[in-house]
Amino acid sequence: MKKLILISGLALGLLAGSNLYAAENVLRIGIEAAYPPFASKNDKGEIVGFDYEIGNALCAQMKVKCVWNEVEFDGLIPSLKVRKIDAALSSMTITKERKQSVDFTHKYYFTSSRLVMKKGAVVDDQYQSLKGKTIGVQRATTTDRYATEVLEPMGVKVNRYSNNEEIYMDLASGRVDAIFADTIPLEDFLSMPRGADFAFVGPELKDPKYVGEGAGIAVRKGNTELVSQLNSAIDAIRANGEYQKIQAKYFKSDIYGD
Repeated sequence: MKKLILISGLALGLLAGSNLYAAENVLRIGIEAAYPPFASKNDKGEIVGFDYEIGNALCAQMKVKCVWNEVEFDGLIPSLKVRKIDAALSSMTITKERKQSVDFTHKYYFTSSRLVMKKGAVVDDQYQSLKGKTIGVQRATTTDRYATEVLEPMGVKVNRYSNNEEIYMDLASGRVDAIFADTIPLEDFLSMPRGADFAFVGPELKDPKYVGEGAGIAVRKGNTELVSQLNSAIDAIRANGEYQKIQAKYFKSDIYGD
């Protein structure tokens, strides 16, 4: 009987956790706050950036309260699975592999991937000239996957980091020869004084196998209600101009894509 009570209580707890945003008018969102201009910390320690503002706009549209949880990128999907968060809004690329673990909204922006190296460096279209060099990638990202499947087998050394900020520091100090990451945050890096000595090199990676379908919001498998509500909210803020207003604060062009 005690086991039955325990199991029943656990089931009710999980059910309540799965619908917390509906029951308490709260949406717990996971975000990695080390990915400018999408999410970072200001001098006051507050989260700022495109992802953060888009999330708040979506919560306002859905009439729920956003509760933000800082999570390292490679911990976002595990945090969803153990119900610490209800959604992950952190520039997560929609890929076939990730769809096996979580459900996604449709995209809220799209980006390709690029290499950044010291100005004057030259890389061929097949990346063969990277052999023997060391590149930095963010762990558990689509660029990490490309580096693992394509670059490492051709003799490129790959260092994996928790976030891009760590790679920028090692790039500046010469501990890595290049960073391979999403194009949009790299454009932000190159526009700043700390990126003045660096430039894009080589081709722009647009292969859907690696760059996916754009960045989406991840939720737990089977939570179709939340996916539907978020999709409707994304469409609404694009229709009423709120999306474009936020976008203009961080980017000079439309990042939504086709």
